[in-house]
Amino acid sequence: MKSRCAVTYVAIAALLSACGVFRGDDQGSTGGAAAQAPGVTSEPCPSAVDSKKGCIYLGTISDLTSGPFAALAVPITDAQKAFWARVNKAGGIGGKYEVDVTKYVKDNKYNPEVHRQVYNEIKDHVLGLAQTLGSPTTAAILGDLKANDIVAAPASWTSAWEFEDVIIETGSNYCVEAMNSVDYAVDTYKVKTVMAVHLAGDYGADAAAGAKIAAARDGLTFTNVETPSGATEQGRAITEITKNKPDLVILTTGPADAATIIGQAAAGGYKGRFIGTGPTWNPALLKSPAAPALKALYEQSAPGKPWDADTPGHKAMRDALPGVTPNDGYTSGWAWAYPMKAALDAMVAGGNVSRKGLLEAVKTLKSVDYEGMLPPEAGNYADQTAVFRQTLINKVDEKAPTGVTTVKDFFTGPTAKAYTFDGPCFSKL
Repeated sequence: MKSRCAVTYVAIAALLSACGVFRGDDQGSTGGAAAQAPGVTSEPCPSAVDSKKGCIYLGTISDLTSGPFAALAVPITDAQKAFWARVNKAGGIGGKYEVDVTKYVKDNKYNPEVHRQVYNEIKDHVLGLAQTLGSPTTAAILGDLKANDIVAAPASWTSAWEFEDVIIETGSNYCVEAMNSVDYAVDTYKVKTVMAVHLAGDYGADAAAGAKIAAARDGLTFTNVETPSGATEQGRAITEITKNKPDLVILTTGPADAATIIGQAAAGGYKGRFIGTGPTWNPALLKSPAAPALKALYEQSAPGKPWDADTPGHKAMRDALPGVTPNDGYTSGWAWAYPMKAALDAMVAGGNVSRKGLLEAVKTLKSVDYEGMLPPEAGNYADQTAVFRQTLINKVDEKAPTGVTTVKDFFTGPTAKAYTFDGPCFSKL
């Protein structure tokens, strides 16, 4: 689990301040852009609300054009820009800094090599990463994040993040999500056989491992099918489903892949249930040929509530994004920003405005105010044994803004409740 050293944070921050590591507003009188730390300047942000405040730059690396998650990643990124604009309008961080997430935005094309390349282009200019999208892509830079104490908010939910101090994850991991989905399906549909159909890597394998663990606990027959990305590459997966006819398929792919698999499996006579992890869904699928099959056979597991949920955080998000077409990429992107804000607030309050200061601030967080979007305990980074284990189940609903409504609110199934995390789940598949 995450190493959580007992640190007398305030005392260390005070000592560093006395030694000149933290230099506050004394730089402001020079009129220059003197850096207090990488990604921190006494000069205002480019689009500052208050030109008297300094600027904290955070980088974003996302799937913005040609990758399989672009339809989610663009709204994720836009929501985070709106989130930080709201923070800046409300006074920024500690009354001293505003936050810029617009200057250093890069496209990873959901490719680990590209992710590493663009990360190297911006890492010296940012304090941390407001977003690093994808499990395998983020894994490609994890060593450097750790070596340089660079805190990053992931746009992914692999269980590997439970063991990394520099990663401030939000919501339950894919492994827990799949465990809860299998337990839900046992209770709701009395399933006896489970198949995991998934992409390779941390994303797909993590969910498949969770399904395997839950199937073993529930006494179910389990089979595992790895499939490549691409809507035209799903022939083997479809054949395996229609041939073996499992009662339940835990699906962990991109949305286009999911639509192809579900639509063609249904056309081939499959009548079981699909539960897809959160990123398998996009409301545009309701306009695809697979829509009837999705309505009949598919549910979405999710780490958080959808766009139209009645919480202060959801309302703030909707108010900050007027006129957009609802998409739960916005919802996830907004929710993912809360822990970084909490850590920045704690860093500035502690007085050590630096990468090390931000990392130590993360380790003091026992809860995060998500404004109701998630329970506060989802943001416990101080407890080395803490793993948030609650997820939801959504059903397809054409009348809902993002095409889904919640049928089972935050819950923890018996498998996830009893499971001890001693390493990333995908390593046990």
